[in-house]
Amino acid sequence: MSALFLLLLVVGLLILRQPLIIILIAAIAYVQMVWGAGELVYIVEDMWVSLNKELILAVPLFLLCGGVMTKGSSARRLVRIVQSLTRQVRGGLGVATILSCGVFSAISGSSIVTMIAVGSVLYPAMTAAGYSKRYALGSVMAGGTLGIIIPPSVPLILYGLVTETSIVALFLAGILPGLLLMVILAIHASLANRNVPAEPFDPAEFRAALKGGIWAALFPVILLGGIYSGLYSPTESAAIALAYALFIEFVIHRDMRLNDYIEVASETAKLGGALFPLLAVALSLNLVLTENHVPAQLVSLATDHIHSPLAFLLIANLLLLAVGCVMTTNEAILILAPLMLPMAEAYGFSPVHWGVIMIVNLEIGFLTPPVGLNLMVAMITFREKFSLLVRAALPFIGLLLIGLFIIALVPWLSLAFVK
Repeated sequence: MSALFLLLLVVGLLILRQPLIIILIAAIAYVQMVWGAGELVYIVEDMWVSLNKELILAVPLFLLCGGVMTKGSSARRLVRIVQSLTRQVRGGLGVATILSCGVFSAISGSSIVTMIAVGSVLYPAMTAAGYSKRYALGSVMAGGTLGIIIPPSVPLILYGLVTETSIVALFLAGILPGLLLMVILAIHASLANRNVPAEPFDPAEFRAALKGGIWAALFPVILLGGIYSGLYSPTESAAIALAYALFIEFVIHRDMRLNDYIEVASETAKLGGALFPLLAVALSLNLVLTENHVPAQLVSLATDHIHSPLAFLLIANLLLLAVGCVMTTNEAILILAPLMLPMAEAYGFSPVHWGVIMIVNLEIGFLTPPVGLNLMVAMITFREKFSLLVRAALPFIGLLLIGLFIIALVPWLSLAFVK
């Protein structure tokens, strides 16, 4: 019953629109007073223990790396390569948008960075080529969501941190689901724009694009190849990725200046300043919950009332989709992942597969009002009305739901590469 009151406390504070940091601290205090020793000073000790992890460094490093390559010319060069390969396909620019988002996702680890990097190049190109504004906006926003499922994904790192799941396993698990979603969106791009005439393949343009973008194209190979081969850890890969991004932007491409880097570093520091206090409190809450067996109580409560894995999966997906409408992905992961994973394991879901299911659910939340981040950022970036952006996103939400259905019911897609 006390665990139920904890859930009611969190839901009540969410309804009252309290800041996440307040919700998490209230939850920790409640757990300490009800199940713990009643000493709130332990919260501070737990926060220090929780943040004293090398893996946390990977989060700001990947964000900074994505910002550097967006501010420089790498994103534009990658888009040109993909565009030169898809021009002979009907709806080629639409397909190029989705594929470019997939490629850049393997660099940035962020939905917002991916959407801005690719959208700033291809959104005006699509509208100039005769694509409808609604499709162009929807494809850019939906393509951007691939940034949180295709590794290296910052939300996957956060999920791994709060649930103590292997980051490498989560990265491997995100490959096929990410490719599936990318293929679904790319097929839709070709079918929805089949009336847009294709252009003949231009070998000279492809050679020029490859020559100009080969350094950027090698980035995912260097980054992910090192992780999967065991050559370096996710944190080390983030540092190597940043060093490589700075090298190609400052030395090879020479399209970035010191002031540009200072601006990107400043924006990343602001993101970190907002994220790390939340992460400290969330990880502290996770420690307190585990020490006091709260997840076990929730498992018992769930299994007493939900008698089949399929019913649990349906209820959990509906909950996560609803949460995605009112909370950001990082907030939802920090609060819900430690509570939901033990219940999912009780119904036979592996931590890795459940992580992918959870991230794809929250990925859809980037496109759902009222707090869909891609909707908000697109409104500012492309200077369009929020109502138009919501209408543009609706068909793509349906496509992503189809992908979620397949990913949830076919565990092999998430576990094929995981040892």
